[in-house]
This record gives sequence, structure tokens and C-alpha cells, in this order.
Amino acid sequence: MSNSLENLKIAEGKAKLLFQEIENRNLIQHGIYESELNTLIYKLAFELFQIETYWHKRIVRAGENTLFPYNENPIDRILKDDDILFLDFGPIFEEWEADFGRTFVIGNNSHKIKLKNDVEKAWHAAKDWIISQEKSTGAEVYVYLQKLAKSYDWEFGGEIGGHLIGKYPHEKLEPKNYSLYVHPENHTIIFSKPDNNFAKNWILEIHFVDSKNKIGGFFEQMLF
Repeated sequence: MSNSLENLKIAEGKAKLLFQEIENRNLIQHGIYESELNTLIYKLAFELFQIETYWHKRIVRAGENTLFPYNENPIDRILKDDDILFLDFGPIFEEWEADFGRTFVIGNNSHKIKLKNDVEKAWHAAKDWIISQEKSTGAEVYVYLQKLAKSYDWEFGGEIGGHLIGKYPHEKLEPKNYSLYVHPENHTIIFSKPDNNFAKNWILEIHFVDSKNKIGGFFEQMLF
């Protein structure tokens, strides 16, 4: 394992612990604003790991806001007692980036619970598919993710399906250059079999939505 990959895995492990502690401390409660939960998580991350820096905006989205892709900035919502929400945080641990996303359900709505479970199952199905390919472009992976969403009876809601990650700050996207993203206009080969010594480290993200019922789910972590 390369030193960079090892450091990224350590960072992701800490992000996973942060999310576990969010659940252990029951921070996700109905009746509070998304922004309030965001602040509580920020304070918890500082308590646990003394981190204050994130390489992308910290996302807490509930209810109808779960339909929105990353680049949008919907109005601040109050979490309801029968809500679905997702968290997407990019903390930096000792100069190494993590990018971690999970979906949560408040209450026992079976449709929302199915969405939560499906985005996680689909993430692993996508990983297995990518591993099975000799090589694949960003566009091919994006098309696959759209088809995968339909196979679970959802729509794919993401403008991208993944991106590079690395030591902060990692490479930035230049205008009209989609080579660093899983994007429908990226026709360069970005994935190959794991034993081909990846030069880059990738995040894979799954965002499924149900436009009719105005809900979405999200699952994100390192591909390898």
C-alpha cells in the first residue's frame, strides 16, 4: 500500500469514527435546524480530533433538501420526526483529506429506510462492477451509475459520481476539464483494476433520489 493511500485510509477511518459518534451521542434529533446539527458535528469533530478545517462545505440536508446535488445551497430546514437526511463532510486530518457521506432516517418510514439501505448496497455493487472492468472512463462509470439507480427503482441525483482525493489541497478542477471527476463529459480512462497500481485515489459517491416523494439518499467513501 502506498504511503498516500495508507494516510488517506487513516483519515477515512477517523471520519467513520466521527459518524459513529454522531449516532452514539444521538445528535440527530427532530426539531433542530440542519445548520444546528452541522454546528454540533463541527464541535464534536474538534472535541474528538481537534480539527477545524474542511476541504469542502459541510453538508447536512434533510427532507426535500436531500434532492439537491452538492453545488446547490437550499434553504435551512428543520428536521422532522419522520425525516430522511444525509451528511457529507470533508474533514482534513493532518493534511490528508477524507470525504464521507451517509444517510440517516428519523422514524420508521419503510420507503425512506429502503432508500437508505439501497444507496449503500448500490455503492458496493458499483465498486464490484468497477473492479470487474479492465478500464473505464468517467463517462462510462457515470452512465453505469444512472442505470444502477434505475435497477433499484430510483433516479441518479448526482451531477458527478466521484472525484479525486489526496493530500490537501488535492488537484482542482479547471473550467471545462472533467478529467478529475466521474462525469458524463469525462472520456478519459480514470479507473483500472486495483493491481494496476493506481496513480490516483478516488472517491465514489452514490446519490439516489425519488422526485415524486421528494427524498434522496447518499453514500460516499473511498473506492479502494
